[in-house]
Amino acid sequence: MTSSEASTQRIPPFVSLGSARSLAGAVSAASGFLGNQPKRVSNSSPVLVSRETTSTGRANIIDAIDDSSPIARELAHETRRRERLVGRQLPRPEKTRIFTVSNQKGGVGKTTTTVNIAAALAAAGLNVLVIDIDPQGNASTALGIEHHADVDSIYDVLINDVPLADVVAQCPDIGNLICAPATIHLAGAEIELVSLVAREQRLRRAIDVYAKARAKKGEERLDYIFIDCPPSLGLLTVNAFCAAGEVLIPIQCEYYALEGLSQLLKNIEMIQKHLNADLVVSTILLTMYDGRTNLAAQVAAEVRQHFPEQVLSAVVPRSVRISEAPSYQQTVMTYDPSSSGALSYLEAAAEIAER
Repeated sequence: MTSSEASTQRIPPFVSLGSARSLAGAVSAASGFLGNQPKRVSNSSPVLVSRETTSTGRANIIDAIDDSSPIARELAHETRRRERLVGRQLPRPEKTRIFTVSNQKGGVGKTTTTVNIAAALAAAGLNVLVIDIDPQGNASTALGIEHHADVDSIYDVLINDVPLADVVAQCPDIGNLICAPATIHLAGAEIELVSLVAREQRLRRAIDVYAKARAKKGEERLDYIFIDCPPSLGLLTVNAFCAAGEVLIPIQCEYYALEGLSQLLKNIEMIQKHLNADLVVSTILLTMYDGRTNLAAQVAAEVRQHFPEQVLSAVVPRSVRISEAPSYQQTVMTYDPSSSGALSYLEAAAEIAER
């Protein structure tokens, strides 16, 4: 929840609209021509905005789109969604919100959701930290952070009591986004944590110490912390649950995801009873949605029926651009901000911030 007096940050044009260039592309596509999307877009690149891109001009562009074909209708719909984000302000939370992004089922989009929502919030001017506690280190890769064996990582924080401030690294594409990387050493951390004192609370204490260190240096406090978890309920994930106040669950729109969700909720209930009574499942995001199939629609309806308050209105579709972005060590927010995947994650981030 946010205070009405909380300061706000405005979504920058390059993220919300994908620049005037994307609108021009939509008109061209509607008339039967689909241009190639740019391979790399960073926030350091100049944003080209036509003088025609006024509120009246944008309305004229939308009206000019012929929606007689399925592709044109989809383009027109996406353009209207972008219009709703123009000028929207994201509220700054009263205190740091810590999310654990978790699902015991693999391949549901945990890492993709973590890095893209974090990037969308950071691009809006909010201070965001991503903590990668998955031994695969995919979140570190997507954010362009080095995470080879010689780099100090979250492993050193958990096992060797290295301060979190000595581990975090700046994301090269987005100024307000930092990351605590994961290395392959985390693969053995589960066993090493067993014999340590307060093994479930080590990440929480490291975050508390880091917050105090930032305040002592006069740095702005963090607005959001996202913890990317491995697809299991070992001590690494338990540490994440103990450190967080909220759980964000990405759910793939397939049947197996429903089975995994029920087991995950049982495990979260155990954490609430014994380790972290303040933990709540606040957010559920539907990912890999394929509107052409009845199964995806049925899974989405089922989840919304059981969790009407937690499920976000935004739905992330299957998108080639989302899959391509990590190979360029980027999030889709900077790789192709005009894509449907970037738009969906921007909508999800705005919805989370306004809750």
